[in-house]
Amino acid sequence: MTGYQAAIAEDKRQKVEALIESYRGKAGGVIPVLHEVQQELGYLPRWAQERIAEVLNIPISEVNSIISFYSLFSEQPKGKYNIGVCKGTACYVRGSEKIIQKLEELLEIEVNETTPDGLFSIEVLRCLGACGLGPIMTINENVYSRVKAEKVKEILDEIRSKEEGRG
Repeated sequence: MTGYQAAIAEDKRQKVEALIESYRGKAGGVIPVLHEVQQELGYLPRWAQERIAEVLNIPISEVNSIISFYSLFSEQPKGKYNIGVCKGTACYVRGSEKIIQKLEELLEIEVNETTPDGLFSIEVLRCLGACGLGPIMTINENVYSRVKAEKVKEILDEIRSKEEGRG
């Protein structure tokens, strides 16, 4: 467990507990409560999943299947800058795998991991519907088109530079 994944502060845990409790007895509450808990914590840790199952009186397996089915949900903390790389057919053919390899090399993490400082995470996306502009890389809400692996370091350096300016 990295420093970033350290224990959740008690006040945040209490807030999440209250949020989950507010869904007790509400039909169809599992997706909304998962969404709200993830907004609060940035991901869905196992203890929150178990608590949701308990409060909503549903099997933990149902909670797990919903989380694994919808790509919106994550069981791992994501970085402040969540990097997505499209691996749809068009993007893959145009070099998205090289972009992923370059990100993994530069950030020293793999897909679905977060840097120890909590700044970056990498995920694979499936077809963003902009095949003519591929390969596509996203960083939070920003979309980068026709990305080349050689350009990845420059993009990351620009983000790091902005972060250092805030420090």
